[in-house]
Amino acid sequence: MEFHHGLLTHREGVLSPEPNSTPAVQAWAALHTFITGQDRRRRLRRELDLGPGNAEQLINLTRAPMTMREIAQSAAVDPSPAATVAIDRLERRGLVRRESHPDDKRRKVVHLTDLGRQTAEAAQRILTEAPPGFHELDADDLAAVARIFAALNSTTDSAPPAEGR
Repeated sequence: MEFHHGLLTHREGVLSPEPNSTPAVQAWAALHTFITGQDRRRRLRRELDLGPGNAEQLINLTRAPMTMREIAQSAAVDPSPAATVAIDRLERRGLVRRESHPDDKRRKVVHLTDLGRQTAEAAQRILTEAPPGFHELDADDLAAVARIFAALNSTTDSAPPAEGR
């Protein structure tokens, strides 16, 4: 399927700039193609059978056990049922276990199992390792990429929207 977006053509997940497009449009198209080719969510599913939300929860639990309320707050979901359902699934897979809170037996604290810790570490690697192409760049090119993205990230357009917008 093919879509036209002004000076860009979108065909099968690839943005192609029109011949008369500006250097900025050409750079954006190349960056878009590169980024969409690095689909970390697909890799999480394929290698660990996890979505990004569950991977994030496991990674958060590597820092310390959390109560269900803390898990829900970190994921910005309702403690019951959304967080409960997610933790139920992780528990069935042997990635986490629930224990009574030491100060309040009505509350539960979620801990990683050994398998959960290994899975969290693998998810962290998948989400943070540099794509193979980065390892082929020399130090000057990597410094240039870092400098360019630092400049782009400092603009107000690239900042994430404020809550409630």
